[in-house]
Amino acid sequence: MYQQLLTRAMQCPDDLVLSMEYVDAKGVRTRRVVSPIRFLPSGRFLGLCLCRCEPRQFNLDRCSNLKLCLAADFVMPVPMAVAS
Repeated sequence: MYQQLLTRAMQCPDDLVLSMEYVDAKGVRTRRVVSPIRFLPSGRFLGLCLCRCEPRQFNLDRCSNLKLCLAADFVMPVPMAVAS
């Protein structure tokens, strides 16, 4: 399901980004805005995290509540908030 959203954002990188909740390795849940770049092995993807202003790897198993958003609505850096 999420792979379709990622693929669509990858096909329109100037127009679309993903808003999502992500749980890091320490168990901290944050809200991120990401421009996905490509799929990686083992259920991961590489994306430009607009919150950290750098490329990051994300495990799909740790992603939730993915939504396509217009890239024009965001300017880096996007505040990264702890998700509730």
